[in-house]
Amino acid sequence: MPPLASARTFTPGPLRGALDVPGDKSISHRALILGAFADALIEIRNLNPGRDVRATLEALIALGASVEGNGSTVRVRGGRLREPMGAIDCMNSGSTARMLLGVCAGADVRARFDGDASLRRRPMEPVAAQLRAFGAKIETTDGTLPLLIDGTPQIETRRFILITPSAQIKSALLLAGLFARVPVTILGDKRSRDHTERLLRYLGAEIAWDGMRVELLAGPTRRDPIDVAGDFSAAGFFITAATIAPGSACEIRGVGVNPTRTGLLDALLQMGADIELRNAREVAGEPVADIVVRHAPLRGVTLGPDVALRAIDEIPLLAVAAAFAAGETKITGVRELRSKESDRVAAIERLMAAVGIEVEAAPNGLTIRGGTPRGEGASVDTHDDHRIAMATAVLAAGAGPLAIDSDASIDVSFPAFLDTLRSVQHA
Repeated sequence: MPPLASARTFTPGPLRGALDVPGDKSISHRALILGAFADALIEIRNLNPGRDVRATLEALIALGASVEGNGSTVRVRGGRLREPMGAIDCMNSGSTARMLLGVCAGADVRARFDGDASLRRRPMEPVAAQLRAFGAKIETTDGTLPLLIDGTPQIETRRFILITPSAQIKSALLLAGLFARVPVTILGDKRSRDHTERLLRYLGAEIAWDGMRVELLAGPTRRDPIDVAGDFSAAGFFITAATIAPGSACEIRGVGVNPTRTGLLDALLQMGADIELRNAREVAGEPVADIVVRHAPLRGVTLGPDVALRAIDEIPLLAVAAAFAAGETKITGVRELRSKESDRVAAIERLMAAVGIEVEAAPNGLTIRGGTPRGEGASVDTHDDHRIAMATAVLAAGAGPLAIDSDASIDVSFPAFLDTLRSVQHA
């Protein structure tokens, strides 16, 4: 059942103390899926508790995987997958839809995919087109959900060139090869997030990648437990809030710092942020560190598409930081934001307007003219987008009171966000 919606007002104040964030959402999806490939139990710890990951877990059960446990620790066993009794409900999760399409293509499973109203607006044809080249039979609804995959009668292409440098599409192709037990090669990547590759290698798969080319030759051979690193995207809200709110000094513990995800860190450091990584280590193939952040004055910068690709989920936070920076900040490579849970370019424009900051939007870029943002109790329409709801809280930490129309969407990725913010924010 969806959570009850509630309007909410966020207040200003510095962030002080230490906190933990939930397990990484992207890694959690992949850990569950690779668990469903194995014919023996794999334990997954620190699983992300959000609704998106729940969508993947329930979809895998519908496809025939066994899941034991509930909450942050589960044990998954796969085997031969089967046609589900009804449609797979991907809820609001594009990751669930796109990656499980790859699973069904490789496992030669017939399944119908659907999702909520927001997910039904998001493009599925790019991943469907590449899986059709693999041999899958896929019918979309004008390029979107609902869709029907009727298995893969005969495997055709095993060598792909990515039409779009998307980690979800790349992962769908890797999973198609994995579940079909055939080698695949993928060209044309542009250093998109590599969680699938790292997790496959951690589990003993024969795989190589260099940021442009991926080659999967053989599947996993180990069933080692998977500890999911702390979610960098979740940490990003606190990193940004501590940077812009005067008097802040905050530590976020156990955060994944995979370089394909840390564009926000690189951008904030370029802008003058005071951020330090401590206690670097590796967890289940992923680099992890504790992140210490203190308030610092910022300056406007120009950020190219390479940064945007590694910070695509954090662009609203970069816009928040830019609102407090001296001068202009230009961000290019943001076209993908138009087709997220909401049109996030339009959402950024609304967010900045709420605090009196000027934004100029281009087809593939944003220019934010920094200044002195002032909240003064303005209300922001989130369009049920979890990242916009939480970004509003971040903006309020430095700009003053801001309200949102609904906090229900926060459960998609970070159900404990409000309590965590309350524990470290001081009036």
